Amino acid sequence: MPDTAPCVPTFTALLFGLSGCLVDFGARTEPDAGPTPGALQALKLLRHQGVPCAWLDELDDTLALPLAAPLPRWVKAVGVPDGNPWPAPDACWQALMHLNVSRLDGCVLVSGNPRLLQSGLNAGLWTVGLASCGPLCGLSVEQWGELEARERDLLRGKATLKLFALGVHSVIDHLEELEACLADIALRRYKGEKP
Repeated sequence: MPDTAPCVPTFTALLFGLSGCLVDFGARTEPDAGPTPGALQALKLLRHQGVPCAWLDELDDTLALPLAAPLPRWVKAVGVPDGNPWPAPDACWQALMHLNVSRLDGCVLVSGNPRLLQSGLNAGLWTVGLASCGPLCGLSVEQWGELEARERDLLRGKATLKLFALGVHSVIDHLEELEACLADIALRRYKGEKP
């Protein structure tokens, strides 16, 4: 019996925000804060799939590089962009150039920062917004965990609405949900949808 599974397109590259995405949002004030839940697992999966990755942040390198220390060395550091600041697309394009990416098709940006997500949209990338971390919620992973379920649902709902109003393609709570989200985007690409 022939294999009838569709040939789902692979991803060209993934870009991530640093603070509030790969690294706990509380890291802006706590230099020893670590990766967000699911960050290292998501990066490991992407590495296994051969998908190049980079992180972006507007923090000065003296702050950003120590925050990124727990991340794998193969994830490229882009840092503060040359040229126009977010939400201009320059930073995303520079990150893709650092990764030697030759096409936009299949490139995805993941972040909780609306300005960086707008930069990704302006650059023509697929975008995934994070609802429970980053500046829209403004809480560290620890603070988020201390909230009652009702408070989390309210903050998550407000952030999700703002992210979809911005125009992002998908919204998830955190990087532990990234694998399923990327599978959904891959299926959408297979059906011909463009960012």
